[in-house]
Amino acid sequence: MRTLKLQMQTSVDGFVAGPNGEMDWMTWTWDKPLEARVDALHRAVDTIVLGRKLYEGFVPAWEERVAKPDADWFTHKMVDTPKIVFSRTLKEVKGRNVSLAAGELVETITRLKAAPGGDIVAYGGATFVSELLKHGLIDELHLFINPAAIGAGLTIFREPGRAIPLKLAGSESYDCGIVVNSYTQK
Repeated sequence: MRTLKLQMQTSVDGFVAGPNGEMDWMTWTWDKPLEARVDALHRAVDTIVLGRKLYEGFVPAWEERVAKPDADWFTHKMVDTPKIVFSRTLKEVKGRNVSLAAGELVETITRLKAAPGGDIVAYGGATFVSELLKHGLIDELHLFINPAAIGAGLTIFREPGRAIPLKLAGSESYDCGIVVNSYTQK
């Protein structure tokens, strides 16, 4: 069975974006040890799953970066790895190694996890990730807690009154101010 990993930036108070999707509070100047951790997290990944909203900025941004002569290993990984976009509204997707999911979220992710291959990483907005969590599809959560509290915004934990039992697998702080907490679902 393949492992589905989530890598997501959050604020100290648990938001993944501001009320209107703002991300200006995130720390983007990472130190080398944090970059190495992200590289290690992705070494075994051979599939990326994305929600529609994130796809719209994610794919063009990485494809623009990979065209530059100084594009690093990770940039090539983001472009070369097959990406599956989950959307109820899109009829087609564009970009290198990008396809649109055929079928419902739960059945498609369950089928992907059962297929041969490496790890799968999920990137997405609050709605997409909330659905993955709601159905217990994420095996590992890697939450990059930024040194900012924003007071209000979008969260991935959208089911009021429903606890998601997690087990802390590790916690590490970095000089740039980010703390990475890793969890598995119990």
